[in-house]
Parts: sequence; C-alpha cells; structure tokens
Amino acid sequence: MKSYDAIVVGGGLIGSSIACELAAQKLRIVLLDKQQPGREASWAAAGMLSPAPDSPEALPLVPLARESLRLYPDFVSAIEEASGKSVAFARTGAFEILYSDDATARRDRLLAQYASLGIAAESISIESARAQEPALNPNVAATIWLSGEATVDPRLLIEATLEAAKNRGVEIVASRAVSSILAEAGRCAGVIAGGEKITAKNVVVAAGSFCGSLNQNAFDGAIAMARYAPTHPVRGQMLAMRSSKVNLKKVLRSEHGYIVPRVDGRIIAGSTLENVGFVKDTTPEGLSKIFAAAVALAPALADAEIVETWAGLRPGTPDQLPIIGPTDIPGLLIATGHYRNGILLAPITAKLIREWIAEGKTSFDGRRFSPLRFSAKNSGVTTRKSIPATL
Repeated sequence: MKSYDAIVVGGGLIGSSIACELAAQKLRIVLLDKQQPGREASWAAAGMLSPAPDSPEALPLVPLARESLRLYPDFVSAIEEASGKSVAFARTGAFEILYSDDATARRDRLLAQYASLGIAAESISIESARAQEPALNPNVAATIWLSGEATVDPRLLIEATLEAAKNRGVEIVASRAVSSILAEAGRCAGVIAGGEKITAKNVVVAAGSFCGSLNQNAFDGAIAMARYAPTHPVRGQMLAMRSSKVNLKKVLRSEHGYIVPRVDGRIIAGSTLENVGFVKDTTPEGLSKIFAAAVALAPALADAEIVETWAGLRPGTPDQLPIIGPTDIPGLLIATGHYRNGILLAPITAKLIREWIAEGKTSFDGRRFSPLRFSAKNSGVTTRKSIPATL
C-alpha cells in the first residue's frame, strides 16, 4: 500500500499547479487523473487573464482574481524554470468593445465600476485603439483599454506545469480513476484508485466539473462530495482561425465574444455557455455564433481559415464562484468550481491549498470560497466511513 503526504485528484491546471506547489515544499505527492492529465477544461480554455467581472455574480471574485493576476509573473517564471518550457505569457492588455446605442453611458458605468474594484481601465478613442490594433472594427461605438490584462497559452501552460510537477518529484498517474475516497477515525485517509488503496495525510479534490458527481450514489451513511462541491458542467465551444489579413496582438472582447492571439499566429475565438451535461460536441449554431462575434470585432476575419474547433466543460457552481479550501473532514480539501477563470486562478488556488496544508492558515482571506458554504444545505448523513466516488 502506497502512502503520500497528499493525493491530488484531477490533473488539470488547478490540480497540477497544486501538486507542483506542494512538491516544492518537499512533500510526497501523487496526482491521479482518470485520463491523460490536462485534457479537459484546461486544454479548452482561451487563456485570457482578466480580473474584470463578467457578471454581477462574479463581483465577489475580483479580489481573488486580482491577487492571482499579481502572482502570475512569478508563477510563470517558476513553472518555466522547473519545466524548461515556455508558456507564452504576455501582458499586452485588452480592449473591451461596446456596440449599442447607449455605449457611451455603459462605458462610463463600467469605468466607474472598474475604478471601485481597483482595476486599471481607461476610455480610449476608436482611432487610438485602431492605431494599436488595426484589425479592430472602425464602426464600434465605444472602447475601454485595460492595460493590466494578460494572456497565456493554456495548452503550453498545462504541459509545462505537469512537467514541472514531475521534475519536482510528483508521481503523475494517468488513466487511474478514483473509485472511493476514504475516511477513517474521523479524518480523510486516502483513496481507492484502480482497485488499489492509496493513503495520504491529505486529499485534494480538484476534478473540475466531475467533482459534483463524485459519491453521487453514496451509501451506508457515506458523505456525498456534492455536499462540498456541487459542480456541474457548462459547455464552451471554441474555434481557432488563421488569417493573412489580421495580425492580432491584443485581446478584443465584447459582450458577444472575444478573440485572443497566439504566438503561432492563430486567433482563438469563443465562446458559448451551455448547460448540456457532459457533452463536449460542437454544434453548427454555436460555432456560427462565435465566428459572427469574431467578425464583428475584426471584419477582416470574415474569410479566415478555421483550423480547429473544440468544446470544453467548465466547472460551474450554484453561485458561480469557486470552491477552495478545507472541509469539516480533516485532511479533505476542495479546489474546483473555477468556472470561466480556472487559468487565471491557478496561482492563488495553488498557494492557498499549499498554505492550508503546510501552515494551517492562509495569507489571503478565502473564506468566501469555502466548501462549507454548501455543506449545511447539502448535509445528508455524516458518518466517517468510506466515501464512494464515480470519478
């Protein structure tokens, strides 16, 4: 029977970042994934690093997002040094585009909101914006320049993070589904994976949208993971294109969609928000909507070549906020529900989990995101026995 200081369940960017951070503390870590690590939501993401809220529900997230963006340069530096791989991190800023008749008033409201949230933003003329990004549609109504925003290539980042974790001593186990989470003597004791019992002082569940289905069929008084991590999948369709007419350098986004440049010349466009369960298919309707939004931002993309289409499953939560931190079962921690911000929030999530495990306290107040906010309404039975899972 193998034993570790921590087991991380889920090998996306959140899980691999946590494993990498814990391994830097000389802890013995195993990372388990039911398939090839990093090929779910992390692989599908666009890579925009923006702390600006995309909805009223996201307002409580802004301080956490700002702190994670602040950590990003050091996070990237550490990953690149440990892995020997580039992740294409670039702090080039972003343009937020408004089209409607009341665009000026909306722009002013957004600028006031951003100022109150400590987000660097300013009004910029269409002419000035097009001087920086010539592909921008000259007929938009108003533009906001967000100088502090950045991008990263999520596929490069997840590959580098997994390599960094491996180089720091993390044991990475692919295609090993967790079937049970174990509780003994009142604390989390490990997992059953591939028919093998693996023990650990701590278990970190970072399985994205699949967390909510863990222990769904709990029996014999076991605790269902939905008590702490009631996640659900939210499909996002994406496409990548190439155009000889558009040399995009900065992110362009509106309420209808966004386009993000890649260092290899591709332009990533997204995305949809669809509650269709665990279905990752693309649809003609979804892709058409994305392409139309991209062309509205940069009309010269109208005859661009579409080189790839895909879809990913974001981990949504009932309040659209992430779930990060310890549960009331000692040794069991949750890191999931990052919804549209998993790439952005990886540095702060890894730091918080590492601090909880290594120090028993955190340098950032993350109580707003505690898994315990769901446990009262989803309490069920609370005996400390084996916790069956379906992951």
